[in-house]
Amino acid sequence: MSARLQERFEKEILPQLAEKLGRKNVLSLPRLDKIVVSMGVGSAIADKKHIEEAVAALTEISGQKAVICRARKSVAGFKLREGMPIGAKVTIRGVRMYEFLDRLISMALPRVRDFRGCKRNAFDGNGNYSLGLTEQLVFPELNPDKFLRPQGMNIAICCRGGSDDDSRQMLEMFGFPFQREEEQAA
Repeated sequence: MSARLQERFEKEILPQLAEKLGRKNVLSLPRLDKIVVSMGVGSAIADKKHIEEAVAALTEISGQKAVICRARKSVAGFKLREGMPIGAKVTIRGVRMYEFLDRLISMALPRVRDFRGCKRNAFDGNGNYSLGLTEQLVFPELNPDKFLRPQGMNIAICCRGGSDDDSRQMLEMFGFPFQREEEQAA
């Protein structure tokens, strides 16, 4: 079983990247390592159902079970105790990662309201890209009747073997909708 985007990466994108970056060694080219999708659920302190909804949403979106993240420290100002569930995350690798990226690029991001492209400079210096979504319902697999409370999420696309510019070129070849330079300047 192989994803459409994974086949395209191996057959088209890798050779184009090698030519563009002027590298002969295929292993020195940037490649996707993993995608981490996380939700911070601060309202779970008051209502335990919110964390269960977040886990269910992440499980449906990613196709694998999400992990509950617990508080490391107690913070009296937030009525938070150590060990309380405050978020959920899922790490996607392999074929599921390419399928998730394909769905993100082709279906979820175009459904975001007033979408003008993703920021070009949201890289961390090591080639990893992060973006945030304000609502989980942009993913078509979620039933809007089941998930009534809007919940945001963070998506971290972790890349291996490259700088920010190398990873940006690879994501552009995947069809990632970055803003144009003129729009970013304005």
